[in-house]
Amino acid sequence: QVQLVESGGGLVQPGGSMRLSCAASGSIVGCFTVGWYRQVPGRSRELVARIESGSVTTVADSVKGRFSISGDNAKNTVALQMNSLIPEDTGVYYCHMYCVLEGGSRRDRWGQGTQVTVSS
Repeated sequence: QVQLVESGGGLVQPGGSMRLSCAASGSIVGCFTVGWYRQVPGRSRELVARIESGSVTTVADSVKGRFSISGDNAKNTVALQMNSLIPEDTGVYYCHMYCVLEGGSRRDRWGQGTQVTVSS
């Protein structure tokens, strides 16, 4: 099984920075797609940033130039560095990973979600 544990989140003022981290545990061989999504009430979950195949990075236009994603394949972790935060970045942020397990099966998992609130 694979479990994801997120850390970070909370309240930050507009213009501030915050870092989210996510670590996968379990009988994992490797996680080749890792990313962050966010959701606000009344809207569907949307992609914030993703790394595929260890190197192909996708970043949403709404956060491009302000957010960056980084992954550590050896540790099965992914982080989201958020700078120049604006109130529209408020939401619940979810980590997502697609991993290969020992035995060859593949699983995708979501973190528990962490609230990010940008407000003065």
